Amino acid sequence: MREIAVATAQFEARDGDKRYNLAVMEDLSRQAASRGAELIVFHECSIPGYTYLETLGREEMFAVAEPVPVSDSLRQLQDVARRLKITIGAGLVERDGDDLYNCYALVGPEGVLGKHRKLHAFVSPYLSCGGSYTVLDALGCRIGILICYDNNLPENPRLTAMLGAEIILMPHVTGCLPSPAPGRGVVPPELWHNREKDPVPCRLEFDGPKGRGWLMKWLPARAWENGVYVVYANVIGLDGGTLKPGGSLILDPFGEVVIECRTLANEVVVARLQPENLARASGASYIKARRPELYGKMLEDNPALGPDRRPEIYWQKIRKQI
Repeated sequence: MREIAVATAQFEARDGDKRYNLAVMEDLSRQAASRGAELIVFHECSIPGYTYLETLGREEMFAVAEPVPVSDSLRQLQDVARRLKITIGAGLVERDGDDLYNCYALVGPEGVLGKHRKLHAFVSPYLSCGGSYTVLDALGCRIGILICYDNNLPENPRLTAMLGAEIILMPHVTGCLPSPAPGRGVVPPELWHNREKDPVPCRLEFDGPKGRGWLMKWLPARAWENGVYVVYANVIGLDGGTLKPGGSLILDPFGEVVIECRTLANEVVVARLQPENLARASGASYIKARRPELYGKMLEDNPALGPDRRPEIYWQKIRKQI
């Protein structure tokens, strides 16, 4: 890895309005490039919007989807990347024959450099799960990509790091969701609508256990335990009728916040990532200290726990709606 200036962004996307979302992404990319950023990272499904996908039927999902790399939206981002001399990470629904994927693409001036298909897809029963990890050589660095829930399972960032990732892009749409955990739950949309007159209630909710407080329980560990830089991007504001807290940030290999979006608005922040921190951090030694001969149980199905049922439960709810 070399020293590199990286940006992460938050913005309030519009459901199904690719033209608007791409225009905002271009504006934020321009701001990032003016501050010296070589890479900017946007949230999961930043091009079409995300949560509203749960209301769409199969044909509607196919209408939203685009082939990758031959995509009108990604061509537009390639043009932006060429003009601004920046590389852009953006999310969309990918169409591949009869299959649909929650996809994240890295787009440079020369075109699509690589893509990742979400390993643990839900929100729609018509989305298939990806079947491989993604680590690519770009901008003089080894860059991995994991989408949202992929990162909740620690095995996924660990294996991405073991494949050589030095920086892991972690685009999300998360926070302020129903949960049995203490203090968790949704945030009333009226707090967002009233944020300019009275920002404190909205900020307190976004910073508390419904938003940043929950995130900081686990996300820094992904950087620390693997000794990698983490670039986290999240949507802010209303998304599919739900309120999301933004808070896009960059973590160093020690799990410390390097820089963070803190406004209640569209925002981009830029940080310089230093290669020497990879060698100084403990993550590499943890990976070397593993004892794979003890890990056979990890490869077994556990009937006591069963598989993760979040996608199944999500789909059952969706089928009742459509």
